[in-house]
Amino acid sequence: MLCLLIGMIVGSQGIWVTSLSAQGSNVPVGTQRPLDQPQPPPGAGPSTATIDAWQDRKFGMFIHFGLYSMAGGVWNGHRVDNGYSEQILANAPIPPKDYDALAKRFDPVNFDADAIAALAKAAGMKFIVITAKHHDGFNLFQTAQTPYNAVDGTPYHKDIVKQLADACARAGLKFGVYYSTIDWHHPGGNTYIESNSNPITPGQEAFNVAQLKELLSHYGPIAEIWFDMGKPTPAQSTHFAQTVHALQPQTMISGRVWNYRGDFAVMGDNSEPDVSVELPWQAPASMFPETWGYRSWQPRTDLPGKIRENITRLVRVVSQGGNYILNIGPEGDGSVVPYEAQVLHGIGAWLQRNGDAIYGTRKQPFTALDFGYATVGPHAIYLFVTKMPPDHQLHLPGLTDTALGRAYRLGSPENTVEIHHDADGVSIPLDRLPHWPVADSDGTNVDSFMPVVVLPFKGTLRVRPQAIAAADDGSFHLQPAQAAHYLNYNGEGYEDPSTLYKLVWQLDAKASNYSVNISYTPLPQPAQMDLWVDGQRYPMNSASTVAGNHNVASQTIEVRRDRKAHPYAMQLELTPRSPFEQGTRLPVTVTSVEVSPTR
Repeated sequence: MLCLLIGMIVGSQGIWVTSLSAQGSNVPVGTQRPLDQPQPPPGAGPSTATIDAWQDRKFGMFIHFGLYSMAGGVWNGHRVDNGYSEQILANAPIPPKDYDALAKRFDPVNFDADAIAALAKAAGMKFIVITAKHHDGFNLFQTAQTPYNAVDGTPYHKDIVKQLADACARAGLKFGVYYSTIDWHHPGGNTYIESNSNPITPGQEAFNVAQLKELLSHYGPIAEIWFDMGKPTPAQSTHFAQTVHALQPQTMISGRVWNYRGDFAVMGDNSEPDVSVELPWQAPASMFPETWGYRSWQPRTDLPGKIRENITRLVRVVSQGGNYILNIGPEGDGSVVPYEAQVLHGIGAWLQRNGDAIYGTRKQPFTALDFGYATVGPHAIYLFVTKMPPDHQLHLPGLTDTALGRAYRLGSPENTVEIHHDADGVSIPLDRLPHWPVADSDGTNVDSFMPVVVLPFKGTLRVRPQAIAAADDGSFHLQPAQAAHYLNYNGEGYEDPSTLYKLVWQLDAKASNYSVNISYTPLPQPAQMDLWVDGQRYPMNSASTVAGNHNVASQTIEVRRDRKAHPYAMQLELTPRSPFEQGTRLPVTVTSVEVSPTR
């Protein structure tokens, strides 16, 4: 595990959950998190080492392939452009019997699992996830639950999931499967609903569980299972997740299993987070936002621009602490679209030089950088230069009290430059760095696009966070809008809105003793939550509303902080009562927080 004690992330040092249920038991349990973070679901689950390894991979391949690939976004000679092409059954719409007939012609003779694995490796990808079953209900694997699969119901008669699982094992890639919990082919589940928020019938639930057991039993280690869509009940989400972990506890489950039963959060399609995220997370992206499955008439232009676009998205996601999974949509005969292969080769060429700044790193400790992005490795900060500052200086605000070496361009450690310290942090003079690349006019030169500067460090990396200044009397008048907001987040909507579980403020506090007054809108019943100051927990029992009175209530807590242990800022947090599980909301609506020094 990459352990970084970064000054801006100090709120829960040394405060950990202990699982009492695991004592004296042989049942494997998942990781535990700091007490001011949501705890994973109880029972078996991925270990800390598994989660760290999953986060280290950073970049993977998504594959959307199925009967819809044969249609290619066209039906009866007409383009279908309302929605993703992999959902053409619903979007065209197509009579189910006519769509099912595609299976009688499904024969992807050009599907080459080893070639796809080789392409993923050439792109610098570390894992592959394929659509074992999409919403149309057609299965790329042999299943005893229905003949509607690639082995039993098509002239191809081969298990595509098995082929790819074996190819990944040979290539040293991790393998995962996408699984749609809705199924338009299943009796009682074959109705399209806007946003694909279909309830899961008991029959479908049993069908899904049986298929999950097949996938987790016959295809070797499954690194992650990418659940998607549907509107299962909390009990159904738990049933799906427990089925997976009972067979393979180390399989990472996507948040789109819903109801906070997942091991990692999934951003919306082609989206990135705009709030703080503590769970492991992944950003799924398609080559073109209009579709994931093959679309024959999709314009495929500006190859250099598409390569740069995806390198930039990869860097942006990794700098925020996430993993990036980029989709390809093979044609109906199984062949990879040449344009998509060229994009992947272009990304791979850039990663050959700059991969050390991506793999095994963690999120940047800076709120924002005027020149681009950053990641942090065990012994270096990696700086991605997307635009040259006017003064040719890379400014790293708040970097302090850290043993730093001379900076150099990644791949050229022999050419170094001395860094400059100032009151605000550190600067790196790029105009003094030998052989700094000059950007070419059209950005096609992979050697000059988004070069990376390495800043080595020894020991602990310390970054002073941007802190809220005190009033003249040393007090702070805090509003929720000034805080970092941490949200319970499963995926992209689907009638499951995000909810707030934590507020965090950083304060430029000079005193040791403070009085903290929290004002909030009370609930009809009393609620419990925690105030955290520099990792120290202060339990709170909030009052309930008095009949007919819905005014703001408040509670005052006296706190003491160790300024020597936390010299850069006072971190103040509000969370549900600890320990709390994923999905727990902050129980009240906070209106303001007053922090006043006391003697």
